[in-house]
Amino acid sequence: MPETPSPARLFPLFADLRGRRVLVVGGGTVATRKVEALHDTGALLRVGAPLLDPALAAQAADGRIEHLPGSFQPAWLDGAWLAIAATDDPQVNRAVAEAGEARGIWVNVVDDAALARVHLPARVERGPLQIAISSGGGAPMLARLVRERLEAQFDESFGALALLLARHRQRIVARWPEPAARRRAFERMLSGPLQGLLRLRRHIEAERLLDVELAPARAQAAPRGSVALVGAGPGDAGLITLRALRVLGEADVILHDRLVSREVLDLSRRDAERIEVGKQAGHHSVSQERIHALLIGHAAAGRRVVRLKGGDPFVFGRGGEELEALRAAGIDYEVVPGITAAAACAAYAGIPLTHRDHAQSVRLVTAHACEGEDRTDWAALAQERQTLAFYMGVSRLELVQSQLIAHGRAPDTPFALIENGSRPAQRVVHGRLTDLSQLARHHAVQSPALLIVGEVAALAGTLHWFGAPPLGAPGIALADAA
Repeated sequence: MPETPSPARLFPLFADLRGRRVLVVGGGTVATRKVEALHDTGALLRVGAPLLDPALAAQAADGRIEHLPGSFQPAWLDGAWLAIAATDDPQVNRAVAEAGEARGIWVNVVDDAALARVHLPARVERGPLQIAISSGGGAPMLARLVRERLEAQFDESFGALALLLARHRQRIVARWPEPAARRRAFERMLSGPLQGLLRLRRHIEAERLLDVELAPARAQAAPRGSVALVGAGPGDAGLITLRALRVLGEADVILHDRLVSREVLDLSRRDAERIEVGKQAGHHSVSQERIHALLIGHAAAGRRVVRLKGGDPFVFGRGGEELEALRAAGIDYEVVPGITAAAACAAYAGIPLTHRDHAQSVRLVTAHACEGEDRTDWAALAQERQTLAFYMGVSRLELVQSQLIAHGRAPDTPFALIENGSRPAQRVVHGRLTDLSQLARHHAVQSPALLIVGEVAALAGTLHWFGAPPLGAPGIALADAA
């Protein structure tokens, strides 16, 4: 069996096409995509084809491109600097390639790496910043996959950063004329808060910060720290947001809850200091006041701090209290939302929180408030056709069960207990409200677990898709719960 030749080792470069003629041969969908990609380059675009698709025809009508009607003629290449063969006829594409070769014109042939002398790479564009990816024509789908991953990694702040640095390039070179010193200065600036300000659309503050950096050499002010409250989601590392991933990659210090998964923590910088400040039922390892002091202390020392919370920081996460403390101390902060446990655990258990036929509202309740000075409106919670999601309720299941039934919720109302939601060890116990505490003891349900009460909980028995099927009382059907 003959060996497949390796893709050519290409030399990457970027071409300035302003005022240069570019010929695109073909009038269909592929040609349209190539023309669209070329519009912002300033090239003089000529499209040759018997017919143009509507998008290209409109561009020809308003003068954005020149249309050469008919079949390909080598004379179409006269004066061209670059040509792209984008037809569905291999013979026409070969003719374009051969005619271009004879004239010393660079030719790209779509989906034919052997004929092409120029390859158009997959690109990630962020303003003037461009990242080009090529597999040498041998694996275009792989290049697209890499592009998609880079698209997610490099957000729009990189474009704003590139524009900002380009505007001040002469000042930067004048400030640090030696390349080594300039490189060190760039590393310091780019590891600081500059890009974070751009990401938050605080462009004026970013300009001021750069002005400080570019000021004549003098005693540098102490670095300014900040805090990001970040939602870690329920445990599955794939559920954190792209912004959370970026912030974790920039953190110097991470204060995290006990329930934040190891997989999420491993997404942070390896040299970041990690401090567990989590709380557990019946035991507070670190007081809330101490957490405030740690956040303020590390940020005041110029560090970038991430307060990493399970779920969402503003849903039973005391995020509001922490922001109030930071604001009072004059510390810069931002909030990166996370997927809260009710949404994530219900989804991973196959339970829709709302359903047109069975639940038109959702209530998020912390079971911590159900003891002591109990101000819970049990009568409101006991109403039918609503979904209740109880957080932190494993130790209070008997109270929740008895109060709901006492205030009018039907004893046969379905429930689902979701332990370790979204994690490999996820378990779901479901049954009827009257059996809630008994089934939880029987299956030894442990924290973290979320309790869902309502007609939709019955769907856990039929719509589950992640992990093992639900445990508990079998045979609950939606018709039985209605």
